[in-house]
Amino acid sequence: MPAPATADTTCQEYEKVLTAAQAAAPVLAAMPLTERAGLLRAVAGALRTQADELVPLADADSSLGVPRLTGEVERTAGQLEMFADAVEEGSWLEAIIDRAGASGAGPDLRRMLIPLGPVAVFGASNFPFAFGLAGGDTAAALAAGCPVVAKAHPAQPRLSGAYARVVVDALHAAGAPEGTFAVVHGMENGRKLVTDARIAAVAFTGSTAGGRALADLAATRPSPIPFYGELGSLNPVFVTREAARVRGKEIAGGFLASMSLGAGQFCTKPGVLFVPAGYGLEDLIAAEAATAPMRLLHEGIGTAFRAEAARLAAHPAVRPLSVPEQDAADESVVRPVLVSTTATELARCPGQLLVECFGPFALVVTYTDDAELPAAADLVDGNLTATVHGEQSGDPVAPALLRTLTGRAGRVIWNGWPTGVTVGWAQHHGGPYPATTSVHTSVGVTAMRRFLRPVAYQSVPDTVLPPALRDANDLRIPRRVDGALTAAPVTAPR
Repeated sequence: MPAPATADTTCQEYEKVLTAAQAAAPVLAAMPLTERAGLLRAVAGALRTQADELVPLADADSSLGVPRLTGEVERTAGQLEMFADAVEEGSWLEAIIDRAGASGAGPDLRRMLIPLGPVAVFGASNFPFAFGLAGGDTAAALAAGCPVVAKAHPAQPRLSGAYARVVVDALHAAGAPEGTFAVVHGMENGRKLVTDARIAAVAFTGSTAGGRALADLAATRPSPIPFYGELGSLNPVFVTREAARVRGKEIAGGFLASMSLGAGQFCTKPGVLFVPAGYGLEDLIAAEAATAPMRLLHEGIGTAFRAEAARLAAHPAVRPLSVPEQDAADESVVRPVLVSTTATELARCPGQLLVECFGPFALVVTYTDDAELPAAADLVDGNLTATVHGEQSGDPVAPALLRTLTGRAGRVIWNGWPTGVTVGWAQHHGGPYPATTSVHTSVGVTAMRRFLRPVAYQSVPDTVLPPALRDANDLRIPRRVDGALTAAPVTAPR
């Protein structure tokens, strides 16, 4: 059954949402940290309580399946609670105190991070909850003290309204100021958000073309604002000769499982695999490749996948490994496509072959000389991840390859697979362009840093300083005082 149409937010409704967000910003920024954390926990609890209502709607929009989406609700709730704990812990404020005369003749200086203001969030369709309306970007912005205006994804017409109501109602019941969170619909309203003077930053997850268009809008405003876009990523995997010799069959199976996970619709899907020639990995992959049909998120993604996979499969520099005929009946149902080339051929046309094909597609590249591996790594653009399968000892290529890939990716993986992004303090989900448009992560606690800016207070009396910078440290947060890390109050008078 076709999805119901969702009306675009009217100009009057849009103005009400943006006015409320602007008014909520100073109230939310001034809210005690324990109360702000309580808002995040309230949303987490509401999502768990309403999961039975929300999951079927998400499944109807995406065909991702109830088990997968149920787990995603829990991931989203856990992510919100992680940010709540981080808000109360306080190290993210980066509170620094240099007392007058402590390190010379300078004045008393106290520095911390403060919220930017209202944030526009553009969520993704491949993770309706975890990267959706109240996903990681929204959780990070609210944790930082910024109201959120989320742009509903057009591929989620059933879920968006119900999801938004759960979040708004939970925030209201927990005492959030009106305007803390709202949702707008419509492509033109998305562009308006990016250029609206009341929006202080934008977080986006989606296509390279769409993200770049919005990033350019953000950059050409009279007052440019940060645009934190997660765009496209090929996530290359490099297999050394030693690894192929020791565990080639295991690597082939792991690669196929990772590239087809979620029908290849993970942003961390390995899209290109470099393997040594003569070890049989190409044959293993061709023999074990799945050919069963997979349903993609929606018809638009299916149409784009078919076109790009066909273009790549027809390129004169590649040969088929597994290129089944696609069914004509339903554009959103596709069969996995795997093709192969050599490192020599790839070097002649990297711009044509090293491109993301969203869905169950991958390029296998064979090399005959170890020197071709670092050269191939130099051909790859910025990525979210880069993986090396090597051996810990007796592998002459792996250490240098790891060092090279550090300059190409935000997460470098050893003997594993990139699909799956753990939510935690140490996670970095980002990378050089075109993977993202910034140096920041969109997953993990440090994602808050995108929505904060530093302010230094010089010779300001203790009574009017923000609580995080006062001598008493009633918040009990980690601070750097006169160069030393401490959670204790400032004991000596200024």
